[in-house]
Amino acid sequence: MEKFRYLPHTADMRFMAYGKDFGEALENAALALLSIMLDIKKIERMRAKSVAVGVSESAETHAQLAWFTLQDILSKVDSRKLNAYSFRIISIKKRSNGKMSLHGKLSCKSIPSDNALLSVKAVTPHDLIVKRGKDRVSINVVVDV
Repeated sequence: MEKFRYLPHTADMRFMAYGKDFGEALENAALALLSIMLDIKKIERMRAKSVAVGVSESAETHAQLAWFTLQDILSKVDSRKLNAYSFRIISIKKRSNGKMSLHGKLSCKSIPSDNALLSVKAVTPHDLIVKRGKDRVSINVVVDV
């Protein structure tokens, strides 16, 4: 199954991420976001120590949780100049108050070189849609570049 694909958009970048469940689809959405921003294959190949950066979010809906998580990843990469190459979810739990909480880790390498590709300003909530199909989940995302 393909992890994600970029789709046409008039002014920004749009992609659809896929997974067998919401967690896998969100990990693939993070991969698509990182691939817009950074040369992740180059970062992965570099011999350097990997560092984990925590990502924790909570929300009432899957779409909100996807938006908050992707925006948090964007903020951390941008503000800290991280050379991130993957995101893995550690847990997604439904709490007693109905909200969902997510804990994950952003894998980065401590390397001095600049691996930036395109500047992403924001992950937009507009058209961020989570769909559950028969055998997969898809997440439609638009990012402001």
